[in-house]
Amino acid sequence: MAHRTAPHRRNYCATVTTDATPGIVVGVDGTPRCAWGASTPDYVDYHDHEWGRPLTGETELFERLCLEGFQAGLAWITILRKREGFRAAFRGFDPVIVAAFDADDVDRLLHDAAIVRHRGKIEAAVQNARALLVLHEQGITLHELLWAHADPQRPAPRTPHDVPSTTPASHALSLTLRRHGFRFVGPTTAYAAMQAVGVVNDHLEGCHAR
Repeated sequence: MAHRTAPHRRNYCATVTTDATPGIVVGVDGTPRCAWGASTPDYVDYHDHEWGRPLTGETELFERLCLEGFQAGLAWITILRKREGFRAAFRGFDPVIVAAFDADDVDRLLHDAAIVRHRGKIEAAVQNARALLVLHEQGITLHELLWAHADPQRPAPRTPHDVPSTTPASHALSLTLRRHGFRFVGPTTAYAAMQAVGVVNDHLEGCHAR
């Protein structure tokens, strides 16, 4: 999926005050957003058009899961700004191609400044592609695994303090993924992936993207 940039580079992250809903800011464009989603132009675009929106494609889901793994211990903005570099390095996150990566590919990626150069995370992405192909051979999709952990009854968070970093569902998803051979998918990473692909909707109450 093309990542939109140019049409959204205006200073939407400048805000006018709002005390009515903690964690919500109103941009100069008049749009109420989760505060984090108004902090930089990159975040505005990601918040408004991707984060929390339901995603079903296997390649797209694989990409998000890999990127959340690379994000562990880092700020998400770092990953977001390197996203096109990741897509080039990992050949569009086609799991068939990534699963065939060998030691030479890992060494290539370790020298690629366009991505996060962490051997464990790179090797995990390759292993996760292989695990995904095994899933598919078993007639299981990543979409099914992720969306089996959705909770449609979960209330909308009202403040940032209502947004957890893990949940029982993310612990369960983490265990399921690891049982199927996935790596770098701890409960926090699993929950971040669930948020990113819309399995949970953690846009705050009052956010336009809710």
